[in-house]
Amino acid sequence: MSNPSVGVVADWLVTYAGAERVIKEFIDMYPEADLYSVVDFLSDDARSFFHGKKAITTFIQKLPKSKKAYQKYLPFMPLAIEQLDVSKHDIVLSSSHAVAKGILTGPDQLHISYVHSPIRYAWDLQHQYLKESGLDRGLKGHLARWILHKVRMWDYRTANGVDYFIANSDFIARRIKKVYGRDADTIYPPVDVERFSYQENKENFYFTASRMVPYKRIDLIVEAFGHMPDKRLVVIGDGSEMAKIKAKAKSNVEILGYQSNEVMLECMQKAKAFVFAAEEDFGITPVEAQACGTPVIAFGKGGSLETVRPFGVSKATGVFFANQTVTSVVEAIEHFQNIESSILPQDCRDNALRFSVSRFHKEMEKYISDKWKVFNSSKMIEY
Repeated sequence: MSNPSVGVVADWLVTYAGAERVIKEFIDMYPEADLYSVVDFLSDDARSFFHGKKAITTFIQKLPKSKKAYQKYLPFMPLAIEQLDVSKHDIVLSSSHAVAKGILTGPDQLHISYVHSPIRYAWDLQHQYLKESGLDRGLKGHLARWILHKVRMWDYRTANGVDYFIANSDFIARRIKKVYGRDADTIYPPVDVERFSYQENKENFYFTASRMVPYKRIDLIVEAFGHMPDKRLVVIGDGSEMAKIKAKAKSNVEILGYQSNEVMLECMQKAKAFVFAAEEDFGITPVEAQACGTPVIAFGKGGSLETVRPFGVSKATGVFFANQTVTSVVEAIEHFQNIESSILPQDCRDNALRFSVSRFHKEMEKYISDKWKVFNSSKMIEY
């Protein structure tokens, strides 16, 4: 079959971020593909990345306050995703960090799932999620635990409906193996390294940028710089933690809140280093910083271990800190100050190019084509 019919499945379409960049590449590869999602509340600007396509959605789209509170309907999402009919497609591509991989497919359909993570708050990060949400005690806490238990059962069962798993990092491939008992091939996600242009001359400040939510640990970075009054930190971002983070900021910390892409790029290009304290599945922002020729000081766990080359190896692009503590961050920054001349901006740029959009496109096209050939061959043998 030369031109298979393709369906592309997302968890939800609300903003244009990491998971949506993968969806964009799928649609670029298969412009005639149909798009499916639990909900679709994209702005017109974001929808332009998807060739103007609107997703076929579920009943959650029409539930009260679903535009802003769609995640509160998580208990209904397994049921919702199973109501989407993708039976007309030969190939189903899902981009999943929640329920998209649970789409129902038949034995004559090839389902390839690009997994950003198994549902984080249902598996190994459950306890952290419940604590941060204030659901680690009381009746609501017991109800939340029961719901997440049911979600885990569903998530494990539906892994059998996926023919091939792709992980966005080796770290996530290990999580897929642990959770589903399945092997996954790693294809790093697309990073628009061309937009984050290279600049060699740096200024005397450190930089961090993120949504201000608990697991990003911006508070930790801000608090650490409070112990280093001779060092300047610039922070871009907004979110639920803003008030808490502002309260911790000393006079050497400048919190700019939400800023345009142009301001973000300028800060990233000029900073002497980008500081990153989250444990991410992959972590696009540290790659974007390196694309600007800017070294990274990162928590040494998760995807950062695959995107940053630590001091001590050839063509280093940054340093790691071992623990999410103020002391560990301070020590890493002081260490960086001692060795920063050994980290070259061009090496940072060259490392970032490993994660380009064009590379992702080529790897995914070849992967899907190869698996489609194998899938068709197996059907012919059975016949």
